[in-house]
Amino acid sequence: MPVRRVWIPKPGKAEKRPLGIPTIRDRVNQALVKMGMEPEWEAKFEPNSYGFRPGRSAQDAIAAIFGTINRKQAYVLDADIAGCFDTIDQTALLRKLKCSPFLRRRIKSWLKAGVLDGTVFRPTQQGTPQGGIISPLLANIALHGLEMDTKKALGRHLQQYMKQKCGKGSYMLSARMLSIIRYADDFVVIHEDQTLLLKAKEYIATWLKQIGLHLKDTKTRLCHTYQPIGDQPAGFNFLGFHVRQYRSTTRQGYSTLIKPSKEALQRHLMAIRQLLRSHRGESQDTVIRNLNPLIKGWSNYYKTVVARKTFEKADHLMFQKLWRWARYRHPQKGRRWVKDRYFLRHGNNHWRFKTIDHKLLAMHSDYRIKYFVKVKDRRSPYDGDHVYWSARMGRYPTLSPRVAKLLMKQQGRCKGCGLYFRPLDILEVHHADGQHSNNQPSNLVLLHGHCHDRVHQRSMNDKHLISEEPDVLKGASPVLEPSMGGDAHA
Repeated sequence: MPVRRVWIPKPGKAEKRPLGIPTIRDRVNQALVKMGMEPEWEAKFEPNSYGFRPGRSAQDAIAAIFGTINRKQAYVLDADIAGCFDTIDQTALLRKLKCSPFLRRRIKSWLKAGVLDGTVFRPTQQGTPQGGIISPLLANIALHGLEMDTKKALGRHLQQYMKQKCGKGSYMLSARMLSIIRYADDFVVIHEDQTLLLKAKEYIATWLKQIGLHLKDTKTRLCHTYQPIGDQPAGFNFLGFHVRQYRSTTRQGYSTLIKPSKEALQRHLMAIRQLLRSHRGESQDTVIRNLNPLIKGWSNYYKTVVARKTFEKADHLMFQKLWRWARYRHPQKGRRWVKDRYFLRHGNNHWRFKTIDHKLLAMHSDYRIKYFVKVKDRRSPYDGDHVYWSARMGRYPTLSPRVAKLLMKQQGRCKGCGLYFRPLDILEVHHADGQHSNNQPSNLVLLHGHCHDRVHQRSMNDKHLISEEPDVLKGASPVLEPSMGGDAHA
């Protein structure tokens, strides 16, 4: 069946983004096909592809950029593909799938189904519908090979540059100096030499033509991480983050800092402003309930970078908007009355937006900056390493939710011996107080099977000794052996 065309506005722009919504039946079938194809392609995809892939996120792409430029100054090609989903060559995409004839016919039927925009039907000769379950996977398949093919085509030039710089260099070592980090249709190309970067841009433009795509000139620019180039300032924006190197007193002479971009902060504050304007007649409880998800989502997205000052600035500007909202509701009341009505004490903060029944508005500064650990190379949730993915995500299909959450809480380490769990290790849940009816998370500890046996063996020995010792020792509770690395709570 043809997809239904829906137009949604782009943030901060007058133009709109076209979405294609398939029917329920087609969405179900697309989900089934995706479940069959995704594990195979996850084993093939390039390591620096992060968009629309299970177990990967925008934070992984940002961490990859930081790891690339942290120890060097480099030129950056910040590129964007124009209308990626809408202009992919369907013939080239189907040829690239290399799947069974049945799946190929089914995918072709979805691509050729057409679009129904209101009452107007239009055939689709190119592109994949944005909004389909399988469309992100098809887009990643279409762009698969961009990184490896570019490095292979520029291999000789990369080796020559490596020899001029270091006196020697193998193909593998020189290829690592060129980094292509992609998130869906947005990607950056990083290298120390500007000439090589321009050659990479030419090859990428030629490579994209093979699948019916081209670079968007208005969003593609060449810049440097430390110094401005012409009218281009230093640094670049990627996925809502601003990446730049600043002068410092370190041994290198510069530091790489990644912060929320100014545009991202402005969009966030505009969303808060629009919500408060639309809630002028609502209660404080309703405002808190609708504003908290907006603040929590934005803060969780940016809490992995250098965002403390940005969070404080966002809180200051949000307070001004909340104060105007409160004053607008009570124009006849004084400032002291408004303060006592809407801004109460919470800890050491006497101006927290809070209701009388203790419903609290979240603040950006409540979120602690936490370093993000990038996913390892070609790792995939389908590789069978349940220990790694449970410790990273807190869930895994073949593990119980309780074990997966404990793995994430303990960061993949055994509480008994302190060593990392391995995929073939026996995992057992231990109740710290010995009461199996107490399944509170604070009472549960994940141990190796042999560590669990040692803990219970020690407990049995303690009970045997207690029966022969004076009564004053009978209240002693069993603990993990110090040599096993157990903590006092366990």
